[in-house]
Amino acid sequence: MNRPDMPLSPATITGVDFVAIPVRNLQASTRFYKTVLGIAGNYPWADMGLEFQVGNLTLALMELERFGIPFRANSAPIALRVQDVTAARARLQAAGIEFAEQLDSGVCHQAIFHDPDGNTLILHHRYAPA
Repeated sequence: MNRPDMPLSPATITGVDFVAIPVRNLQASTRFYKTVLGIAGNYPWADMGLEFQVGNLTLALMELERFGIPFRANSAPIALRVQDVTAARARLQAAGIEFAEQLDSGVCHQAIFHDPDGNTLILHHRYAPA
């Protein structure tokens, strides 16, 4: 039996099932992620959340207040992989999305923006080998 002060064995945690994105209005956020960002597929959790499978990661929109957790937007960004950051940014700007300046880190291009609830997202493309 593991004690609270003892780390879990490496075999205990086998993966990450989803990353939660807190939202205030599930229907409005679902429209944004589906229509504006173009993310397909969803798996509803009754009326409290909705999952989007994006490559190897599941994004879970969650109305946290329905779980008894106060709403607070994620300030740590979720990087969404795209082939061309400049082109994807231009399409989203045409849809009314505002961006910070586009960045080139020396290994990747990035464009930072926010969803309607203030969660930080990044359009991201790594162009240098890992």
